[in-house]
Amino acid sequence: MQALYFGTYDRASPRNTQVISCLRGAGVEVLELHREVWERHNWSLGFGQLARVLRAERDLARRHEEDADVVVVGYPGHFDMRAARRVARGRPIVFNPLVSLHDTIVGDRGRFRARSPAAGIVKAVDQAAFRAADLVVADTEAHAAFFRRVFGLAEERVAVALVGADEPLFRPGWHPPEPFHALFVGKLIPLHGLETILAAAELAPELDFRIVGDGQQAPLLEERPANVSHIPWLDYEELPDAYRAAGCALGIFGVGDKAARVIPNKAYQALACARPLITASTPASRELLTDGSDALLVPPGEPVALVEALRRVAGEPELAERLATAGRATYEARASEEVLGRRWRALLEQALQA
Repeated sequence: MQALYFGTYDRASPRNTQVISCLRGAGVEVLELHREVWERHNWSLGFGQLARVLRAERDLARRHEEDADVVVVGYPGHFDMRAARRVARGRPIVFNPLVSLHDTIVGDRGRFRARSPAAGIVKAVDQAAFRAADLVVADTEAHAAFFRRVFGLAEERVAVALVGADEPLFRPGWHPPEPFHALFVGKLIPLHGLETILAAAELAPELDFRIVGDGQQAPLLEERPANVSHIPWLDYEELPDAYRAAGCALGIFGVGDKAARVIPNKAYQALACARPLITASTPASRELLTDGSDALLVPPGEPVALVEALRRVAGEPELAERLATAGRATYEARASEEVLGRRWRALLEQALQA
């Protein structure tokens, strides 16, 4: 089987690198037809960025020689679907969106007012993209249900494949012992619940917190507690050692609707590195994790509950070891490249048969 991975997808995103790696590991020949838009300019939607999108789409829509069995539109490929239809020439199109643009840019990050013309355009792009796909692949069952409801998609047109982690990098390993600290890695955006983490740090001055990342909510760190250190950037290849050095890893703690539907990259990376994970108890997280078994799940937006969980992991080495071991086992059984490779291949075969 040949698959054409298509569009302006972010080549640095783990969702794309993971899917391509999983497919190749499952014996699928993956070709790539890509035009760079999002890597350099991230999620800006100003006039300059939109002009770059239009140029890329015009180029992608030209006749190309790639003749794969199925076209996979990578994340964020919401603007790519019209071009994908031209290139597919009747072959099935599988959409790997990861998120809804409107849900992310308007609902979670508040970049545009909900009733603004810009928000209306984003919503229209969303609807056109999701409805144009033969199969939409969501990252959680909670997200799949959301896509079906918001975009009016039939049950069989939405499937689920978990995110996983880049296995050549994220795996268990020894690291020189460091004092216990809780590690957070990620973009500083609302769904991650940075306010909850900082409030927990205020309540637990005896614990150290390490924040790695930058973004929309970075100003919250300007008056951070003394026990919180901030590293705006680490190279991707350095992240596994950061996890291995941590006493535990923090997931997300936001209270918004989107936070309840996702399991972030950082959760899979921590599990893959066999580190104890603490994250919010949400419909999405409970699809994969069991509180007290392979992770500690706490109510979202509640710093007191987060502090209690942190003190348990910091003060009970046996608990920390048990969570780490069980978390790695969950990763291997549900989100390893071997498991996800079989899943993605089956989904492409399903699209071809349909």
